[in-house]
Amino acid sequence: MTQTNSKTLAGLLGVCVGDALGVPVEFTSRDKRTKSPVISMEGYGTYNQPPGTWSDDSSLTFCLAESLCSEFSLDTIAQSFCRWYNKAYWTPHGKVFDIGGTTCDAIENLLAGVSPVMAGGADEWNNANGSLMRILPLAYYHKSLNFSELIERVHQVSSITHRNPRCQMACGIYISIAINLLQGDEPTTAYLQGIEAVRDIYNQLPYSSEIHRFSRVFSGEIHQLPVEEIKSGGYVIDSLEAAIWCFLNSTSYSEAVLKAVNLGGDTDTTAAITGGLAGIYYGVANIPTEWINLLARKEDIIDLAGRLEAAIYS
Repeated sequence: MTQTNSKTLAGLLGVCVGDALGVPVEFTSRDKRTKSPVISMEGYGTYNQPPGTWSDDSSLTFCLAESLCSEFSLDTIAQSFCRWYNKAYWTPHGKVFDIGGTTCDAIENLLAGVSPVMAGGADEWNNANGSLMRILPLAYYHKSLNFSELIERVHQVSSITHRNPRCQMACGIYISIAINLLQGDEPTTAYLQGIEAVRDIYNQLPYSSEIHRFSRVFSGEIHQLPVEEIKSGGYVIDSLEAAIWCFLNSTSYSEAVLKAVNLGGDTDTTAAITGGLAGIYYGVANIPTEWINLLARKEDIIDLAGRLEAAIYS
């Protein structure tokens, strides 16, 4: 495989492999996963899809990455999401088979002519993980934008589908940690430096009223909690906590994403978010080759990573 030293490819594959590992067992309980843990790339199950099939998590990550290959434009990103929804753009097998309610409503708003900055839901029930799962490609701007400008772009891209400040904050924290990994920090250091980098931003309006909800993340000790206190449903803060917890309590890519899948619940998204961090840190070489080779559209993903890297770092 080419680009084996590419952190861009490692992140995209990290998200996608984690996603594909979780797709067949999405919505299964933690008790079931404890009794019958996932240990390899399986297929069928929840959506009756073949092994290596990825879901909306990867599709929308790739849509974002594809858009960034030409420019940073909220309109371009929004249009790519609509192409996925209407024309199965960046799907594994030419069909959309999984979409979250908040994302669906936002794309319908976009199709009805609502601007990208206002399309996403901002209510309490819109605090799902659908923007966090796709936000990773923005981390690669860390060399070309100052930090506050990059985090503002993260908030804007989240808002296309998820406009609630809580979702924006989760995305910002995640990207901040990813940036520190890209800069060479060890996992725990990246976590601690990442939360400190955004703390001042989130102590200001409109985020300060929400920061207490992230108290476990901002404690710097989320990874020390017992697994019983880690939730793995679709709530955005639960997903952020679970991803950080799995990443920091593992010593390899495969351990991190399998830990995420075997929490049960929203298995594909938890593993995709975890996999983005683990992919960046451990690199392509640490992602099992047999898992990569099973991925639908593997060569297209490799090509996309190369084009994204060229566009951002040129």
